[in-house]
Amino acid sequence: SCKVFFAKDPLKIVRAQGQYMFDEKGEKYLDCINNVAHVGHSHPYVTKAATKQMELLNTNSRFLHDNLVQYAQRLTATLPEKLSVCYFVNSGSEANDLALRLARQYCGHQDVITLE
Repeated sequence: SCKVFFAKDPLKIVRAQGQYMFDEKGEKYLDCINNVAHVGHSHPYVTKAATKQMELLNTNSRFLHDNLVQYAQRLTATLPEKLSVCYFVNSGSEANDLALRLARQYCGHQDVITLE
């Protein structure tokens, strides 16, 4: 089932640091697809912040929490007034799905063009 992504056998990644992932043989790969382009793997600041949050609460955005509201307020304060609503999602797939649903609702059309 992984042949869609790999010409040969799938990679067995065992660790990552910064922008690189390493396979079981120690081979280094530049990670361009795993949502890490902004901070990388094992970033000390992000790891510390995530640990602090998980010690308090580890849940997703389906429940209300003050941190979500505070983050939305801080984020929208940096944006033009028209961009005053935040939608928090769990993944790129959820973000794409939401964007399509919002676009369809706004324009009233169902057609979509995608590029490979």
